[in-house]
This record gives sequence, structure tokens and C-alpha cells, in this order.
Amino acid sequence: MNQGLTIGNVRIGGGAPLAFIAGPCVIESRTLTLEIAEALAATARSLGVGLIFKASFDKANRTSVKGFRGLGPRKGLAILAEVRQRTNLPVLTDIHLPQQARVAAEVADVLQIPAFLCRQTDLLIAAGKTGKAVNIKKGQFMAPRDMQQAVEKVQATGNQRVMLTERGTTFGYNNLVVDMRSLALMRAIGVPVVFDATHSVQLPGGQGCASGGERQFVPVLARAAVAAGVDAVFMEVHPDPDRALCDGPNSWPLDQFTHLARQLCALDRIVHSTS
Repeated sequence: MNQGLTIGNVRIGGGAPLAFIAGPCVIESRTLTLEIAEALAATARSLGVGLIFKASFDKANRTSVKGFRGLGPRKGLAILAEVRQRTNLPVLTDIHLPQQARVAAEVADVLQIPAFLCRQTDLLIAAGKTGKAVNIKKGQFMAPRDMQQAVEKVQATGNQRVMLTERGTTFGYNNLVVDMRSLALMRAIGVPVVFDATHSVQLPGGQGCASGGERQFVPVLARAAVAAGVDAVFMEVHPDPDRALCDGPNSWPLDQFTHLARQLCALDRIVHSTS
């Protein structure tokens, strides 16, 4: 068992109950971001679960140059700071460049390394040097055991606060498949493991100039991951996924989050009681 991480008021791993990382793919506006954050905070209180709010101030890995990337670091991080203050939720955001690490760390509790960048040594080291928790998404092209090298790059800075996130593996063109064995293999590295239930149903580039998705399978994969003993579940949520400016086809409807989270927590209690 990993030793787990404490991030604000949230414990992930180390035998703690299932935690959640949830929020919109990208910060579309201050009003929408606060609406989603307050709804998620209410769910966390009602279920008594740990929840980290996630949203990106910039999505530099959009399929098309025309894709909406976010509001940028100045406006985006200011909104995340307000989320943190108003909801008391820890916040997570992506960084894509080493020079973004220090700036984002002034607000974020967790710095996330996007899957496509999980081998970028300078980015991992810059994130590690901030001392903040670092969530590394497993690249769609990476074997689970190979993620140990990414973990060690962060740990080489003296920062042991690392977790890994599974988000599916490339399967032919425009498709992903999840091998549930990867969750156990990455936990064997000795860090908490998160399952990204929404990006795992993504169809990368499936709409030509944008990614598609099959959100109907989010509950199926999320339940399977919790049954496999994952430490936390990551979900991108939106009040109206079909109108979301980023990753709408694979985002989970905000008004269905509480119901699914309750199911997953119940399943997690069974897993813990029999392990």
C-alpha cells in the first residue's frame, strides 16, 4: 500500500476512502467555473468525501488551432484562487511549460502533467521543485510500469508528493482502451493511483478537428476502476456537456455527478471491507 497524500483537506491513498478530482475541462468563464465548483463542494459535503476541484487555465494540446484553450494564466489562476477561497476545495490545474510551474503553484494545490507530456523531464522537474503535489497522467503511449521513471524525475527534486492517473491507452486510430491491470501495476510503484473516467472514454481526434467521446461508458469504467482498488476517480463535469467548449463529448453531466459518486463510494466501502 502507498503512504498516500494529504492535499488540503483531502486524503488520497494510504488506505483512505475513495476521493474525487472533478471539474470542467477548461475555465470557460468565472461564473460557470464558480457554479460548478459550488455544486461539487455541496456534493462533497453531503457525501462526506474528499474532492479536489480541477480546471485548466490553458489547454495547449487541443486537436485544432481553432479549439478554445481557456482564459490564460492571469485570468484563469485568479478564478481558481476565488474557487479555493469560496469553497475551501483544493484546486488542480494543468501546466504545459516549465515556466508555468512556479506561477501556477502560487494558487494550485496540485500541478497536473498532461498525458502527452509525461516524459518531459524539464516540466516534471519544474513541477517537483515547487513542492506542490504533482499528478502525472500516464501517456496513451506508455506502459504502466514505465511511469516509474516519470515519478522518479519528480522525486529527484526531493518532492515525494506524486500520484499517477490512468486515462486509457491508444488502440488503433481515434480510440482508447483501458487495461485495468495498469491500476495495480502503477500502485506497485508506491504512489496513489487515480482513474480518469472521462478521458478514458474519449475518441481522440474522432470528430476530425476535435475529439469525440462515449460518455455513456463513464459509469462502467469508473465502477470497474473502484472495484480494482483505485485511490481516486477523476471526472470532468459540465452543466451542459454538449455545449462545453472543450471535451464535451466525454464530460459527465454535472447534475448526475452526485448519483454516480454515491454509487462509487458504496462500492469503495465494499472493496475496503473485504481487502
